[in-house]
Amino acid sequence: MYPSALHSFTFFPRHSNGGPSRLLNPSPTISKDQGGHHLPRFAFFAAVIAAACLAGSPARPPFGPCVPPLRRQTMSCNCTIVVAIFIVIILGAGHAVTGARVGAMMIRQPSSSSAQMFREAPAFWNGAECAADGGGRVDIAMTLDANYLRGTMAAVLSILQHTACPESMVFHFLTAEVDDHGLVAALRASFPSLDLRVYRFDPSRVRDRISRSVRQELDQPLNYARVYLADTLPADVRRVTYLDSDVIVVDDIRTLASVDLAGHVLAAPEYCHANFSNYFTDAFWSHLALNGTFRGRRPCYFNTGVMVMDVVKWRAGGYTRRVEEWMAVQKRRRIYHLGSLPPFLLVFAGHIRAVDHRWNQHGLGGDNVEGRCRGLHPGPISLLHWSGKGKPWLRLDTRRPCSVDYLWAPYDLYRYSSPVIEEW
Repeated sequence: MYPSALHSFTFFPRHSNGGPSRLLNPSPTISKDQGGHHLPRFAFFAAVIAAACLAGSPARPPFGPCVPPLRRQTMSCNCTIVVAIFIVIILGAGHAVTGARVGAMMIRQPSSSSAQMFREAPAFWNGAECAADGGGRVDIAMTLDANYLRGTMAAVLSILQHTACPESMVFHFLTAEVDDHGLVAALRASFPSLDLRVYRFDPSRVRDRISRSVRQELDQPLNYARVYLADTLPADVRRVTYLDSDVIVVDDIRTLASVDLAGHVLAAPEYCHANFSNYFTDAFWSHLALNGTFRGRRPCYFNTGVMVMDVVKWRAGGYTRRVEEWMAVQKRRRIYHLGSLPPFLLVFAGHIRAVDHRWNQHGLGGDNVEGRCRGLHPGPISLLHWSGKGKPWLRLDTRRPCSVDYLWAPYDLYRYSSPVIEEW
C-alpha cells in the first residue's frame, strides 16, 4: 500500500556540471543507512503517514494539482506537502538538504554544518621536482566567508593539485565571521593535512570608510581585508600571494609566488590597453588637485584579486595608510565606483611589477551588473578568475551555466550542488 505513496519521490544529488545525476553517485542519504540505522524506521513512519493522508482520497498521482472546489483533494494535497516536509527533515538528519521540490513549490531546509557539506580532497605530497629545488615555503592569503566557502574550497584544491610542492603551501585566511569554527572545520575536514592559519578581520576597522559601489558584494568589509593584509600577517611572512576566492589555478603557483619583484611592492598582470579613465568619475578628472595623481607615471589597470605582495616593503612604506587616505577622499567626493580596486590603482598603478597575463584570466564572471557570459581570452592560461557578478557555482546550480563554468566544476568539493527531491 504505502510504496505507491512514495513512488514519485526520487532524491538526486546534482552532478558537478550542474544538472541532476540520476545514475551516477547516488546520495548516500538514500543509498545506505547512516548513523544508528534510523533512516529505515523514519521512512516507514513517513509511509504510514502518507498512507493515512491518502486514504479515501481520489485516485490520482500523489503530486497532482490541488483543485480548490474539491475538499477531499485539497486535504490530500496538503497531506502530501506534510509528507514531503517530513521526508526533507528525515533526509537532513543524514546529510545537508538544501530543499525539496513539491510540484511548483520549493521547500527550503536549513543546511547542516559546513564540514558535512564538502567531500574530503585527495592527499597531496611533494614531488621529486620539489625536492630538487628545495621546495621553499609559499605563503598564500585568501579571505574566508560563508558565502564564498565553496569557491575557496575549489581554489585550494586547484592549487594543491597543480603544484609540485603541495606540502610547502601555507594558507592564511582572513575572516570577518564572529564564529568561524564551522568554516575552519570544513577546511580541515576537506584538507586534513593543510597548513592553514586563520586571522580575525574586524569589520569595524573599515566599515566607516566604505562608500557604496555598483555591486553590493563589493561593499562588504571583507572585500577590503586585502588592504590590511600586511598589518594582519605575522612578522615571519615576508612575501605573500593574495588570491580571491573565485579563482582556479591550473599551473604551479610557485611560479607566480616567486616572481622577481624588482624592488616593487606588488606584482600582478597589467592591462595597459584598458581605458583607465573609466575607473574614475568625472568629479575626479575635473578636479585640478586630483587629476594630476598619475602625472609622471604610466598607469595601467591591474586586478587586485591576484597579487604578489612584498609584505616588508608594504609595512615600511605605510601603504595601508596611503590606501585609506584615498578611501577618505572618496567619502567626501565620489571619485570612483568599484569598491576596493580604485584606491589600489590610485596608489600603485604604474608602480607595480607586471607579470604574464596568463596569471589572471579575469572577467569570467561577466560584468559587475548583469554577469553575462564571457569567453576566454586568447593565449596560455595559468589562472582562471571569475571576477564580475556571475559565480560558477551559482550558475551551475541554477542550470544556467556559461561554458567557462565547466572548467571550474571539476574542482567543486561540495557534496550536492543543490540537492532536491524531484518527481520521477
